[in-house]
Amino acid sequence: KNQVEFGGSTRFGSKSRQAFGGLYRFADYNLNSVLTSIGKTLMKMDTTMETGKRSLKLSKYKQSLEGINFNKDHPYTSVLRVFPAWELNRENLQAVVTFPVINTYNDLQNFKRLPFFRLIIVIGTVSDLVYDPIIENYKPLVEELHGVSETLIGGWNSTQTILPKQTMTVQMPESRVALLTSDVTVLLSMGVEFGNVGFAGEPVVAKNIGSGKVIAAS
Repeated sequence: KNQVEFGGSTRFGSKSRQAFGGLYRFADYNLNSVLTSIGKTLMKMDTTMETGKRSLKLSKYKQSLEGINFNKDHPYTSVLRVFPAWELNRENLQAVVTFPVINTYNDLQNFKRLPFFRLIIVIGTVSDLVYDPIIENYKPLVEELHGVSETLIGGWNSTQTILPKQTMTVQMPESRVALLTSDVTVLLSMGVEFGNVGFAGEPVVAKNIGSGKVIAAS
């Protein structure tokens, strides 16, 4: 019974990670282990079903994922030291994020001393999980919205510049909006990624150098 629940928790962790839209690649610690532990804790909140059949309902405890940093050495808010205004529109699966003026000399911790950076916003969804006696395993209540995401990546900028105020909007397809139920949690994550100089002088991704965070859950 414990093994079955552990399997459900690991699936929750894996799909939650997918809902971060790839920002988990910046993690400098075992993020999977943390997410699996959160899943096990959520199962314990179900006091009606017996062990081995307890539900995992993130929708009742959305704050469980809210505020998770993907980095311990360089947390997102210490790397990008500005406070964007954001609006997470759950009904339309849309997020609008407005970044204030960014003076990189004061507002960006370029901890690897790289020449470029860019901003990333992600909207993702995670479904509640329930035990299915037919398959003797856990399944999401809304399979199509379990561990899916939409990512918007901004353009490359110099790490020695002043960026004007800008707004970024990320939207999931209408086909997914139609599937939304109260059993689904909607997440907004943000990240900053750094780049290096390519062979022709163009910006190229510096592998896994950046920082990210789950900003909100609805």
